[in-house]
Amino acid sequence: MQPASRTNLTDSAGESLRSEIVSGRWSVGERIPNEAALAELLTVSRGTVREAVRALVSQGLLETRQGSGTYVRSTVDPSAALHRMKRAGLRDQWEARTALDVEAARLAALRHTPADVMKMRRLLEERGTQVDGGYEAFIRRDIAFHKSVVEASGNKAMIELYDFFTGAIAETIQATLGGDLPEPDGPAHEAIVDAVASGDPDRAAAAIRDFVAPVLLELDRLLAP
Repeated sequence: MQPASRTNLTDSAGESLRSEIVSGRWSVGERIPNEAALAELLTVSRGTVREAVRALVSQGLLETRQGSGTYVRSTVDPSAALHRMKRAGLRDQWEARTALDVEAARLAALRHTPADVMKMRRLLEERGTQVDGGYEAFIRRDIAFHKSVVEASGNKAMIELYDFFTGAIAETIQATLGGDLPEPDGPAHEAIVDAVASGDPDRAAAAIRDFVAPVLLELDRLLAP
């Protein structure tokens, strides 16, 4: 058996700490044991504990307070929720994406600035067609455009949620590019920008619904018993 690498030790220590946090061993706001105590508990070095804690801080489960220690920020594991969401059916993923995009577009219509609209139009132009630079590059550009609409909503929670959904949303886009589902065309994307720019939240919401309607219709046909 090969000796465990430092990365594997860090991952293992992080998973152990994650399990303790999610199980409620330490409540939200409670300070967790210091590095020395955790290193003894996990039988790893303090450096490994430090790296594991740093990873959990970046994931929002822990927070460090200089001169005070490390505290539990949340006992809800976002990575587990994302994993469960990604196991959901394609229809469910598209419905979730639609709900987020509709409300974001409504708020964007009410709150956008001229700079927001300029950014949307620029990213839409950069998006191009699916053959420009290959599928993966196209998906990144497509996500960047849709995220700009969410950002124009001014709702920080929605922006964070959109980032959280990015992996699953990328998979939904890949599905449309696989030939089985229709990829919304340029005019459908332009209609979203025009609707947001109009300042009419109902028009913006309708533009999103019109955008996804052909995809949902085809999914219903493909998934029909």
